[in-house]
Amino acid sequence: MAHTGENEQALRSIIDFLRWMSVILLLIHFYYFCHAAWSAWNLTWHWVDKILLALKPTGIYDGFFPSKSMIALMLSISLFGARGKKNEKIDVRYLVAVILIGLIVFFFSHFLFNLFKPSQAIVVAYVCITTVGYLLLLAGGTWLSRLISVKFKRDIFNKDNESFPQEERLIENEYSINLPAAYNLKGKIRKSWINVINPFRSLLVIGTPGAGKSYFVIRHIITQHMRKGFAMFIYDFKFDDLSRITYNALLRYSHTFKIKPNFYVINFEDLNRSHRCNPLDPATMDDITDATESSRTIMLGLNRDWIKKQGDFFVESPINFVTAIIWFLRKYENGKFCTLPHVIELMQLEYPILFKLLRTEAEIEVLVNPFESAFRNEAMEQLEGQIASAKIGMARLSSPQLYYVLSGNDFTLDINNPNDPKIVCMGNNPQKQQIYGAVLSLYISRVIKLVNKKNQLKSSLVFDEFPTIYFNGIDSLIATARSNKVATTLAVQDYSQLKKDYGREQAEVIMNIVGNVISGQVVGETSKLLSERFGKIVQERESISINAADTSFSRSTQLDSAIPPSKIASLSSGEFVGTVADDPQQKIQLKTFHAEIINDHEAIRNEESRYQPIPAIRTITQEEIQKIYFQIKEDIQEIIEDKLN
Repeated sequence: MAHTGENEQALRSIIDFLRWMSVILLLIHFYYFCHAAWSAWNLTWHWVDKILLALKPTGIYDGFFPSKSMIALMLSISLFGARGKKNEKIDVRYLVAVILIGLIVFFFSHFLFNLFKPSQAIVVAYVCITTVGYLLLLAGGTWLSRLISVKFKRDIFNKDNESFPQEERLIENEYSINLPAAYNLKGKIRKSWINVINPFRSLLVIGTPGAGKSYFVIRHIITQHMRKGFAMFIYDFKFDDLSRITYNALLRYSHTFKIKPNFYVINFEDLNRSHRCNPLDPATMDDITDATESSRTIMLGLNRDWIKKQGDFFVESPINFVTAIIWFLRKYENGKFCTLPHVIELMQLEYPILFKLLRTEAEIEVLVNPFESAFRNEAMEQLEGQIASAKIGMARLSSPQLYYVLSGNDFTLDINNPNDPKIVCMGNNPQKQQIYGAVLSLYISRVIKLVNKKNQLKSSLVFDEFPTIYFNGIDSLIATARSNKVATTLAVQDYSQLKKDYGREQAEVIMNIVGNVISGQVVGETSKLLSERFGKIVQERESISINAADTSFSRSTQLDSAIPPSKIASLSSGEFVGTVADDPQQKIQLKTFHAEIINDHEAIRNEESRYQPIPAIRTITQEEIQKIYFQIKEDIQEIIEDKLN
């Protein structure tokens, strides 16, 4: 029935009538049980006595308790119908004390007649005490109607309300990465699995330093893919953290490969434990576009601010210049001296000799002509602007250690060759990342070109701290390598780091094109982007409204973020959120997760205690390194004499 003004007025009249009835019954109670005192005071009436005699057969006045019970009943009914203004400041303990004292005083006040000789004074005391008890019950009942009895959920951080069902099945295949986890569902901890069943759709691992990317995620990617027979390439930013895991995983799971892969390391710090490899191997450079790609990678790796300026004259000119040098060496005696150290030394020649030398190769005439023209016209400022930036950047790579590693040919970069599978780890040094990162970027560029082919072994590429290297076309790799069974894992600390090193457009493409995302604690724009990606769930909402006339409670449901940015920003180490991709053969209904990855810490410690160190490859002396360094310089003189004399 609708609440109209007439209904409320009628209800209020009934309540007032019942309350007055309780008062009248209380007065009749006093008149009946204290009749002798009233007679002594000449306060009795004959017609009232007749009414009481008529009520006696009802049994109400057979004793104190029946009469008082009827009074309390009338009072209670009137109080239950009262709708006082709610007050959240009412002390429940004080309210209970008032009601209990009122009940005791009201119902047991007549024991005064048993304790003392009945007299007029005792009657007055009885009336006063019983009235006080009645007033306490009235006050307590009135406050009780104003008490807010609703109890909100004790979940001040909305943790339980933002929980949702997650995948609890172990879904495994010959390529999958499966991480055991535990998650909260409405206050209960349940076991679950993070199933990356299609790693070929790429995996992005995000998390601030200390979030647990390597310990909880990347180490399992390495060991599980090694167990399933993947050829692997590992970019180890803090060498040899991941390389040591990879080497010992190979020792443990080498039997899973049809042909046991060889283990190779590129490390510029400890040359005794580093293989030598030429990223400009002429056997892998089929045409001049390969030289252009290599040139762009090395130049943008050395000058990271150029990434955002691609297309500018003074960015493209040095790239074309280095391309001409590389392709000249590739064509000279079928690539006999086609290495990066030879490129660095050749481009340091004086302009007259250099241009005369480059003109001997017809295929690079178009690339060399703008520089030679500027030189002939004595536009030296323009020429220096075009070439000097390339020479200065490349000169930073001129060191005997780099020359030693880059000029050898211990292995080729086709890691997923079915006849010669390889496990390759390339280590960086955080203190020298600007120099080493550029060279490693060139290695990575060549690896990716060689692995992204058909009819090769399944392979896994893991890039720790991906923004510290530059790879032009990572989006193309992610988009096309899936059909060639190339799984790509990119580990970054934050989206802003990716934007800083790759530019906004490239960073957005990387964030949006990856199919699997596992994120630890991140803040700011990154957490907002991820929260939007994870979508929304139905959540319950409770509210209370207090005004001068009434109090109202409401419960509702609404769509809200399944994992809000604030929650992503406060994740603990080992706690991850994310979403996984499935495939037509193995569909996953619950793709989004917010769980704590479960690591057996004791087992990992025991395993690491048994790790074998990466063995030394050879013993190399400083004299041998210097000999190779000067031999490269002599090779350039040999080219000059051969071509110009």
